[in-house]
Amino acid sequence: MLRMGMYVRSLAIARLMGSACNVFVAGGSAAGSSDTTAADLAARGMGGGAIPTRRHSFRNLKHPVAQCVLAVLACVGVSNVSAQSLTVGSHNVAVADPAVPRPPTTPCVVPLYTNASFDNPSGPTPINYTPPAGCPGPWQKVVLTVDVSMLGTNQFDRTGSIWLGGAILYFGTTQEPSVAPPSATTWHIERDVTDYSAVFAAAQSGHSDFVNYVEGPYNGKLSGSAALYFYPVVHGDAHENHGNEQGNDDNGNGHLQPRPDVVLSMNANPANGTYALNTTADQYTATYTLLPRNIERAYLDVYAQSQSNDEIWYSCNPNDQGTLSFFGCNNTAFRETEVSIDGQPAGVAPVYPWIYTGGTGNPWLWEPIPGVQTLSFTPYRVDLTPFAGQLDDGKTHTVSLSVFNANQYFSVAGNLLLYLDHGSKQVRGSVLSNTLTAAPTPKVVENLTTDANKNLTGGNITVTSKRKFAITGVVVTSHGVVQTQVAQDVAFSNSQDYSLPANSEGENILQASTVDSTTTRTDGRHTAILREHFSYPLKLDLGYFQQPDGSYQQYSDVKEQGFRQSVSLWPLLSPPVSATLDNTFDGNNTILINSAQTAITGVTNTYSDQDYRYKDSFGECYSRKISSKNNALTGWVDGAACWMGSNNLSWRDRFSQFASRAYGATVQLLP
Repeated sequence: MLRMGMYVRSLAIARLMGSACNVFVAGGSAAGSSDTTAADLAARGMGGGAIPTRRHSFRNLKHPVAQCVLAVLACVGVSNVSAQSLTVGSHNVAVADPAVPRPPTTPCVVPLYTNASFDNPSGPTPINYTPPAGCPGPWQKVVLTVDVSMLGTNQFDRTGSIWLGGAILYFGTTQEPSVAPPSATTWHIERDVTDYSAVFAAAQSGHSDFVNYVEGPYNGKLSGSAALYFYPVVHGDAHENHGNEQGNDDNGNGHLQPRPDVVLSMNANPANGTYALNTTADQYTATYTLLPRNIERAYLDVYAQSQSNDEIWYSCNPNDQGTLSFFGCNNTAFRETEVSIDGQPAGVAPVYPWIYTGGTGNPWLWEPIPGVQTLSFTPYRVDLTPFAGQLDDGKTHTVSLSVFNANQYFSVAGNLLLYLDHGSKQVRGSVLSNTLTAAPTPKVVENLTTDANKNLTGGNITVTSKRKFAITGVVVTSHGVVQTQVAQDVAFSNSQDYSLPANSEGENILQASTVDSTTTRTDGRHTAILREHFSYPLKLDLGYFQQPDGSYQQYSDVKEQGFRQSVSLWPLLSPPVSATLDNTFDGNNTILINSAQTAITGVTNTYSDQDYRYKDSFGECYSRKISSKNNALTGWVDGAACWMGSNNLSWRDRFSQFASRAYGATVQLLP
């Protein structure tokens, strides 16, 4: 959306099209002007810079010797670190994220759809899936690939999802056009979906829900393909089970880490897609009548994507301030996803501040580098294991999602993941204690200033929320009594500084969302402790200011959009292991607008960076930082955050394999 002064809040920017952008080389200077002028805009298809109305569619080891030893160990079975191939000067989509490390076995490839068109759809694109005959399960790894193409000069960011057997496999948004026809804007997505192997064991119907409308000036045509890659088990692995019998599957493949036995969608109808939550009171509820009776662990993968009026929720203001927010939205700048089982609070999922490629009122900012997870959302996994005994009683149970402070609207989805006790047909248990309250109690503080006429001139609004709870449950299994406690500290803060001179508005946002979780699992005399930390920092400055000559400048300065996760596992009779992930975006862009507020006259100060870093206590490491200026890729640096400046990832993902086997359930940070 484009801010056109204090009085026009719903106008959007016409897209920057075509190829007349300056090309930079790494460390070089511009070939021509460093700014984009009105002539450049016209050359790229903007037709003089007219501004059409925009509507959003629904849619730890630090010692050098220790590092050396671990690095040598990790070299066994290391594959070449896979990352996107980049070209300096390119306007095409560029991301720093690693591709999924692949096993050395030859995969069986099952296409889900090929070169499908998603324009002006009459309904979802159907998928008919059959398991690969040449690669029977269990699989070492299953990888979902999605390739998308946008051909045209002008289009909105659209929402896309892929479903199979009712389970959601992928959820994300699309890139707006950044490459001039006849070439297309293209991007590639990979996801490790091995945890959903239970879905792939039988023939399934499914669908793809990419939706795109080609109408009026919005001529961008969307198409794409998706496939599943099934990698057979690598036999003879010298690092098979580390003495943990829970790592053995029914075929004796001790080197396979444990995976969910059952994957259930929250959709009653497998043909359905995401569900819309418009208010706090709205609930998305799944009813399960025939759950297995030997559930030992349960998890819920949660997606909660902000849409429409909620898209820029981190900029919203309290209801008593009307349309003070830069984007005119209400219910404060706090959102949180609540999870309940049979009506009782069961977990909390923080809402990540995803920013789409038309987001913050400035689509130029996201070319060629989109924001963190913009093209492929990462679900938040809620541990529901304390409720396993309750789910085992043979009765009907419900699992529900709601979004606190939803304000039109959030698009939500969820997959229920169940681990079964293979030694028993009936597991009994109960919830021993639960201190989680049904709803948070955020605190809002308003410190706003006014002039002599009671008009707002600026000030600050903060909203904070803190939760601390513990849920403990027990199950009596074939291998003894198992008690699980999930204890979490969930904290949120959002501070908005406003500057409101005549015909202008500025809003600086500083937001922090964190979760500190400790899960303690006691199996007889054995105790394993899993500690996790999530952090979603956001620092964003937005402004629409009139200049001395009467013209206007609109800027979006993303000082930080981050996704940070750290995990440590303290297993029995073994030293702790840990891994960290840090994915950060920063960028800036300023749009120049004429004094009549009818045309864009240029775009300036455009640059962005993405820095992705992963490191674990097995010596595996990946880092890549990519940079752009004036909507063209200027360069990248690989391995700078790794030992000896070199990326090193094993296809095994040694941290995940060891931690998952020791813990008995998936522990994973890499995609």
